[in-house]
Amino acid sequence: MIFTYNKEYVGDVLMVIVKDSKGGKLSSERHGKIARVFLQESNETVAWNIFEVSELIELKGKGQVFLTDEQVAVLNTELVKEGFQETLENDSSPKFVVGEIVEMIPHPDSDHLNICQVKVASDKTLQIVAGAPNAGVGLKTIVALPGAMMPNGSLIFPGSLRGEKSFGMMCSPRELALPNAPQKRGIIELSGSATVGETFDANKHWRA
Repeated sequence: MIFTYNKEYVGDVLMVIVKDSKGGKLSSERHGKIARVFLQESNETVAWNIFEVSELIELKGKGQVFLTDEQVAVLNTELVKEGFQETLENDSSPKFVVGEIVEMIPHPDSDHLNICQVKVASDKTLQIVAGAPNAGVGLKTIVALPGAMMPNGSLIFPGSLRGEKSFGMMCSPRELALPNAPQKRGIIELSGSATVGETFDANKHWRA
């Protein structure tokens, strides 16, 4: 679940992205200040728009924002008040972390993609399909996990590339909008001393 807010360009609207619509036909229903966006075929909720949200909670920042459990509880009270049956689930865990490629094999249906097993925590490894030319076993890099919003506004959801499942993205300096990022392909290369699972901090992890 991704919370986004940009009062300057969008208005006082909190957008809550629940899942990837994958190009499906959408409809919406609105009650009071809350609109639910859903897939026509399955009625699955893909997003919520909460209008005049500053009357309910205080938000800081723009782009992807992170809410406290207390703020989410306030929004859920509003959903119930307007007659909606679903509730929002808060996820404040880091979305950009240090990862390490621990296995890598060529994609069977591509001449440039690799299927990587990437350790993102001491007890968690994700499969990520990547085409970075500098990817290799043992490389530590920054991983955007499902639920992340990239600096350019694109969203990270579980998906697949040419039939192989992928659960995140290993990031280049340019994709992270880092200062003086080289304008070439390739994921960021971290020091071998970087700690797997650590939250990404540009001041600590990036040296142009």
